Amino acid sequence: MTDPADKPSEFVDSLAKGLAILDGFDSAHPEMTLTEVAQLANLSPAAARRSLITLEHLGYIGRTGKRFHLTPKILTLGSAFYASTRIEEVLQPELRGLIDRFGDASSIGTLDGHDVIYVAHLSVQRARRAQANVGARYPAFATSMGRVLVAGLPQADRMAWLASLRPDPLTSKTCVDPCHLGEQIEEVRANGYATTVDQLDYGITAIAVPIRDAEGRTVAALNSSGYTGLVTPEILVAERLPELRATASHISAQLTRYPVLGSVLAAGLSP
Repeated sequence: MTDPADKPSEFVDSLAKGLAILDGFDSAHPEMTLTEVAQLANLSPAAARRSLITLEHLGYIGRTGKRFHLTPKILTLGSAFYASTRIEEVLQPELRGLIDRFGDASSIGTLDGHDVIYVAHLSVQRARRAQANVGARYPAFATSMGRVLVAGLPQADRMAWLASLRPDPLTSKTCVDPCHLGEQIEEVRANGYATTVDQLDYGITAIAVPIRDAEGRTVAALNSSGYTGLVTPEILVAERLPELRATASHISAQLTRYPVLGSVLAAGLSP
């Protein structure tokens, strides 16, 4: 995994600062003052101001009074990603097949540091709980997909990932003991799948399997989830695991036809 502190000589700090600002806007921070932007992006007020003015001039950020916000133009960045990687064409139909068969929700995610990022998602669920929308990111240690992704790392990277982890409890059932997490991830590696119950949020029971590239590397993870109480890990393993593995295998085969998608999915695992 890439160390953010290990910058190449051509690293452009000003670009990094602008991206840090864009990354700071979310549901908890839909609009911010200059001071808030600087604090969240860990920038000086002067640096934050220069980046904000640039992004505003380019049309990615607007402002109302002294508060800044994203503009619809930011969506063009995400739509370009989807168009270039063929996610709608390759991944979404696979999720639709799982939803048609099992209902509930199904997602595909990749690893980004200690988080899992959802790159594709379909759901028939309407509960008020953690929403796995496309682009959402959650702590990998508390998700079935995250555990599958970490289990797929080479041993040295896996150990380094666990050593640098500082897990916070998200529910009363969240496992935050590094030793126990390490044991669970090794079990996932041995079994080839992961299950979680109420780890990320109450009411979520999920199962995930790896999606591998032609070299056998785990480049993404595929999951299926349901309501705790209506499904159990045992039910998911018995009823959904075979279909999940078949779907993951089909996606893996598709990656050879769409090498850009394979490269994008593998980005979070590259050293």
